[in-house]
Amino acid sequence: MNFSSLKRKHIFSTMADSAYDLIIIGGGITGAGIALDAVTRGMKVLLLEMQDFAAGTSSRSTKLVHGGLRYLKQLEVGMVAEVGKERAIVYENGPHVTTPEWMLLPIHKGGTFGKLSTSIGLKVYDFLAGVKKEERRSMLTAAQTLQREPLLKQEGLKGAGYYVEYRTDDARLTLEVLKEAEERGAVVLNYVKAESLRYDAHGHLTGVTVKDMTDGELQNVHGRKIVNATGPWVDQIRELDQSRKGKMLQLTKGVHLVIDQSRFPLQQAVYFDTPDGRMMFAIPRDGKTYVGTTDTLYQEDPVQPHMTEEDQSYILNAIQFMFPQIQLTAPDVESSWAGVRPLIGEEGKSPSEISRKDEVWESHSGLITIAGGKLTGYRKMADMVLQLVTRRIAEEGGPAFEPCRTKHLPISGGHVGGSSGFQAFIQEQTQAGIQLGVEAELARSWAQMYGSNAGVLYQLSHQHGSEGAQYGLPVAVYIPLLYAMIHEMAVKPVDFLIRRTGSLLFNIRWTLAWKQPVIQCMASFLGWSERQQESYAQELEREIERAVHVVDSK
Repeated sequence: MNFSSLKRKHIFSTMADSAYDLIIIGGGITGAGIALDAVTRGMKVLLLEMQDFAAGTSSRSTKLVHGGLRYLKQLEVGMVAEVGKERAIVYENGPHVTTPEWMLLPIHKGGTFGKLSTSIGLKVYDFLAGVKKEERRSMLTAAQTLQREPLLKQEGLKGAGYYVEYRTDDARLTLEVLKEAEERGAVVLNYVKAESLRYDAHGHLTGVTVKDMTDGELQNVHGRKIVNATGPWVDQIRELDQSRKGKMLQLTKGVHLVIDQSRFPLQQAVYFDTPDGRMMFAIPRDGKTYVGTTDTLYQEDPVQPHMTEEDQSYILNAIQFMFPQIQLTAPDVESSWAGVRPLIGEEGKSPSEISRKDEVWESHSGLITIAGGKLTGYRKMADMVLQLVTRRIAEEGGPAFEPCRTKHLPISGGHVGGSSGFQAFIQEQTQAGIQLGVEAELARSWAQMYGSNAGVLYQLSHQHGSEGAQYGLPVAVYIPLLYAMIHEMAVKPVDFLIRRTGSLLFNIRWTLAWKQPVIQCMASFLGWSERQQESYAQELEREIERAVHVVDSK
C-alpha cells in the first residue's frame, strides 16, 4: 500500500537512502510505461512527477487509443501499422480502461475522403493494424449511415466507412500502469519536482535534486541513468542539463467541448470533416457528447492551457457544419478541457501536419530524453528507451537486465482474463459486491471502472461505508474517494475530481454537488492545515472556472 497519500511523505523522506538504476522524470503515460517496463526487467526504479500523475497531456487527450487513420493519409504507413497493433495490446492488458468504439467516417461530396479512397484506406488500415475479423471495416450507403446517426448533414452525403477505434480514460490508464509498476517495486511519487541535475567531476549525470511541492522540502537522489519523459516540459529539463540544442519541441493546443446529450443526442461516434479541411471527433460518453479537437500553435505555460473564445467558436462551427439540425450555441457547452501536444518541431509545417513520431535524444552528460509520440504507442516508446538505457548501463560495467516483458502484462485492474473474459468477470464481481452489501448497480459500475481492483472498493465499503455520512457523502462518492487517497495517491481535490474520476470533465453538476464535502473529507483524512485547505479549494475553483468559461482570444 505504498501508493497511498498517507505514505507519500515517508517515501519522499527516505528515497535518498537508495541508489536507483533508473530515475524517470515525468508521470504521464510515457513515464508510466517506462517505469513498468524498467521494473519488470529487474531495475530499481524511481519516478517523479511535479504535478499529479497524468496532469499534463495524459489527462487532456481525445481519450482514444486510436490506430491513427489520418497517418495513412499522410503516407506514414509504418506508424499506422505500429500504433494499430499497439492499441489491441493496450486493450488486452487493460480492458477496464479501454473499450472498442465503432466509428462512423461520413463521406460527403467534396469532403476529405472519397468513397473509393475510404474503402481502400480502411482496408489497408485493417491489414496494417492486424484488425480482428469481427472489427474489420464495412462500407455503408447514405441511408445506412443516417440510420446509425440521423443528426449527420444529409446534403451531399454519399455513405460512410464504419470501423473500430478504442475509447479510453487516459488519466486512469496512466494511473493503472503506474500502480502496476509500483506493485512490482517501483518507487512512484507525485508533486515532486526536479529542481536541478547533479553531475560527477567528468560532467556525467548522476542524480537529481528534487523538491516536494506540498511543503518545499528538498532531497538529493542518485541514479545510474536518468530519463526525461516530461512531455511539454522536455526542453525545460534539457535546459537544466544545458543540452537544449538541435531539435526542439513545438507545442500545439487541443481543445474539447462537452455537451449534454439532451442538447446533442449523438448515437454514434463520428470522425468528421471540418469546414477548413481538418478532421474532428464527436463521441458519446456517459450521457454527454464530447467534440474535438483544435490544433493550434501554443507558446504559453503548458501547466495551464485554456479554451479561448476562438477555440470554442471553431468547434461549435464544425459541429454546425456536420450536424446542422441541432443549432448549438455557447451556453450549451457544459465544460471543456484544453491540453498541449509535445510535438517535435518541423520547419514550415502547420500544427496538423507535424508528425506525431517519437524520438529519443541523448546528451553529452547522459540525459536520455523521449519526445513526441502518442498515447497509443506508450509501451513501444518505453521499450525503445529501455533498450538504450540497458545498453548504456552494460557499457558502463553495470548489470544486465531482462528483455521487455510488457506485451502480455495486464496493468493494475486488468487481471480480468483479457478482453474476452471481462464481461463474465463483471458479472462475477458484481455478485461479490452485492454479498458485501454494495448495491447491484454500484457494484457493477465499480467492476467496470476498477476491474480487478473492484474487490478492494467492496471491502472498503463493507468496513467503512457508513463513515462518509459525517461529511455528507454517500457510499458512491465516499468509497472511490477513500480508494483514491489510500491506493491512488490522490493528494488534492483536483486529483480526485479530474484524474481519478473524470467528473469535472464529464459530470460538472456532480462535481459542484460534492466538491465541498470532498474537500472536508480529504482535509480530515490527510491532516491538512487551514492554509492548505484554502489553497486546494481555490485551485479547484480555478479548474472549474477554466472548464466552464472561455478566455478572451485577444
